[in-house]
Amino acid sequence: MSEENALPGAAAGRTAVPLDDIDRQILSRLLEDGRISVRALAEQVHISRANAYTRIGRLVAEDVITGFTAQLNAQRAGLGTSAYVTLGIDQNAWRDISRELREIPYVEHVALVTGDFDVLVLVRAPDNLALRKVVLESIHAVPGVRSTRTWLVFDEVRGRGATWTD
Repeated sequence: MSEENALPGAAAGRTAVPLDDIDRQILSRLLEDGRISVRALAEQVHISRANAYTRIGRLVAEDVITGFTAQLNAQRAGLGTSAYVTLGIDQNAWRDISRELREIPYVEHVALVTGDFDVLVLVRAPDNLALRKVVLESIHAVPGVRSTRTWLVFDEVRGRGATWTD
């Protein structure tokens, strides 16, 4: 992130936005229940509704909160096959590859990583046939992708994540 694109309130060369205890409490409550009303949120963190609206607006504007979404049970939603797909890519192709991968149906997450491969992709598909098409027809068709390896997910649990309050 260049200095001209630095976030308001962030130190030069740093991407983290300063958060106080109230901000962290707001994040914690929203992560527990993204549908909580601003009124209930304000009551729980002991601030006014106006202050809650202002703080949420600031957290969104500073890109600390990037959206509000529902969490799905992939199995119950009809996406019964999940896999991590590792990619070997041409070294200068990340931007173009990431842009193309985001557009492929059933691709849920894409990360540039270090190690034995370059990119890690999470695919959630209805079945093995759909997964096969995603990997062999869609991902392999992306220019710059040299190789793939697929790791089928048998079971998964959600981790605790960051602790926002003491």
